Amino acid sequence: MAGRGNANRKKGAFWEQQAAEYLEKKGYRILGRNFYSCYGEIDIIAGQGRYLVFVEVKYRREGASTHPLESVSKAKQRRICRTAAYYCLRHKYPEDTPCRFDMIGILGGEFIHLEDAFAYL
Repeated sequence: MAGRGNANRKKGAFWEQQAAEYLEKKGYRILGRNFYSCYGEIDIIAGQGRYLVFVEVKYRREGASTHPLESVSKAKQRRICRTAAYYCLRHKYPEDTPCRFDMIGILGGEFIHLEDAFAYL
């Protein structure tokens, strides 16, 4: 069983790297990756214009039963928001820093970038 978890982490790291490169090509500045707190993890932290953007990356293989953008529950959104608040506090961002929560869903090899994703989910 331990081997499967390690393989999943490697696959996740690979697709998170691809997502970071995708964002860089779109003009985002990657500020951090895999930020952890007691609340959870944020896959990618980026800057875009005046926004601090927290990005959740989800991959599904072609033919999967669920779309990757459908896989973030309200509870997971709350954990990401708490982790983002901790990130801002720890890195001394002003309270009025505009923040946004994006998702990148990868289905097979196709990237779907949903800006301000928590407003839709």
